[in-house]
Amino acid sequence: MTKNIMIVGVGGQGSLLASKMLGRLLLSLNYDVKVSEVHGMSQRGGSVVTYVRYGDKVYSPVIDKGTADFIISFEKLEAARWISYLKKGGKVIVSTQEIDPMPVITGAADYPENIVEKMREAGADVDAIDALSMALEAGSAKAVNLVLMGRLSRYFDASYEDWMAALESCVPPRFIELNKKAFALGREA
Repeated sequence: MTKNIMIVGVGGQGSLLASKMLGRLLLSLNYDVKVSEVHGMSQRGGSVVTYVRYGDKVYSPVIDKGTADFIISFEKLEAARWISYLKKGGKVIVSTQEIDPMPVITGAADYPENIVEKMREAGADVDAIDALSMALEAGSAKAVNLVLMGRLSRYFDASYEDWMAALESCVPPRFIELNKKAFALGREA
């Protein structure tokens, strides 16, 4: 049985590191893993999507609408943008951070209100956390990705040690302690 995880966010937020770490974890657990990076405007500010699929045998890295077991979102509007990919019974893990897209920056649109509530009203199981505050507590706003991976780890049958081994294999040594702290804050929140 193949499981599907989408990691969505805005360019420059670290979604590629998150997908790499998740891929390493799943490989260490002896799954067949396919990771596909689907960039929109991946320069800072544009939408970035990464697909992570795993199971006994995975033939394609692409996730179809209505089949994602998890959507990990670095930003509320990005979660709403990709919600149609969530399967019935799937879970959205979202940072409550708001990053204005270009139409909001230029004044052509307003940032939508009550996004998390609207996703819940539509039937989505949403786990919303203030990942930015936790990342800052760990020592860097750039650690939102590890806060979200820590949160995801609560829903996975993998040991803390397996997650730490994956983290250590993907993060430069000088940032390991900061990222471990961010992961722990997300996991324990």
